[in-house]
Amino acid sequence: MNGISRVTSSWPAIVASALALIGVGAGLVYFIVRPTPPTTIVQSPSATAVPAPAGTPSQVPGPPSTRASQDVVVSLTQEATQRAGIVLSTVAAGRDTSGLRLPGIVQANAYKQVVMTPLVAGRVTRVLAELGQAVQAGQPIAEIFSPEVAEAQTRFVSARAELDAHERELQRTEKLVEIGSASRQELERLHAEHTARLAALESARSRLQLLGLSAAEISNLGPGNDVSAVATVSAPFAGVVTERIANAGLNVDTTTKLFTVVDLSTVWVVADAYEKDFSRVHVGAPATVTTKAFPDAVLRGRISYIDPQVNAETRTAKIRVEMPNPRRELRLGMFADVRIEAAGQGAVAVIPKPAVQNVGDRTVVYLADPKQPGRFLERQVRLGDRLGNDVAVLNGVQPGDTIVADGSFAIRAERDRLGLRGSESSAPAAAGGPERRRPVSAQTPRKRRFS
Repeated sequence: MNGISRVTSSWPAIVASALALIGVGAGLVYFIVRPTPPTTIVQSPSATAVPAPAGTPSQVPGPPSTRASQDVVVSLTQEATQRAGIVLSTVAAGRDTSGLRLPGIVQANAYKQVVMTPLVAGRVTRVLAELGQAVQAGQPIAEIFSPEVAEAQTRFVSARAELDAHERELQRTEKLVEIGSASRQELERLHAEHTARLAALESARSRLQLLGLSAAEISNLGPGNDVSAVATVSAPFAGVVTERIANAGLNVDTTTKLFTVVDLSTVWVVADAYEKDFSRVHVGAPATVTTKAFPDAVLRGRISYIDPQVNAETRTAKIRVEMPNPRRELRLGMFADVRIEAAGQGAVAVIPKPAVQNVGDRTVVYLADPKQPGRFLERQVRLGDRLGNDVAVLNGVQPGDTIVADGSFAIRAERDRLGLRGSESSAPAAAGGPERRRPVSAQTPRKRRFS
């Protein structure tokens, strides 16, 4: 009985031991047959790169999570840095002397350009000016035979003769009234007729003036002088004939274009300014113009007009520079190089020209991290004028930043070799993951059998 009770009392211990063995076996089987993930490492030859941080000072890059831009960070070993011959330099401060350089076209000053049309209808009998000829103000340039002119002159001569006869009659009547041989009523009637005849004469005179006759020509009209049917077309001011349509025998009316006369003492140079540069130009800003025809001649003028409308396709607005042209060197239609001396924006950064690199469509420089030697931040910049061996930087870096003055090409080459892009150019970088990873080994999970 005692043996039986001992066996009976050990059953709970036996069951617990069995359950423990089963649990240990199941866990062992799980660890043996579970899939093994592929092992990956970050590329780390002589240089490694990760996305650059955003929002950090230009001199000391911050954590990657604080900057969302196109910048990347390239780290070089000490050996690679020495091999590349990297030389650091501090960004200096200078004055912003940047200007805009725009291609322009020489155009006529529209305020001093006149299209000549005849004042009367008729037929061109003589052309007195050739294409390209310089003319003076009032110089006859064409003659037109017009019956309208002859009729207007005849009316003027008739009105003058009638007025002269009526004045003599008025004088006789005034004398008769004085001696009582004529009535006062008759004298008043003659005075009224005299006023009407004066008005008719002035109307005829005004008509002749509208037809282009000068005061001297009108004064010479009268009895005994031949009435002319020829109207003269005269130059309105001194200039150059840039277009000639008139030829002898051409029938014309008051809307027919005969000549174009332009005063070339001043011309307009019209250029297109991009929308991003509008803040740097204003009416009255000085400008210089040079041409390939006269590379040594630097002409100076000022912006006289900025188009208030922006071209929807090119996102540009036309600016107009009025240029003096005393020697007629600027010819209409010439291409010109317009340099606008834009308003300075105070102090700007000045860096050596070799520090600048082009990556795609971006202009970049490489900033050095003083706390971590060999760590360089790629920073996009916008350049201004070139000042000898240096270049002004409008934005991107600040005076006092430490940049790579020599050897930046080696950093850029290492960046290209690694195929690095900005944070928005690849999905892993945008997600905050490693820029480039490559699998070193990928083991296929396999199950192990146990007997």
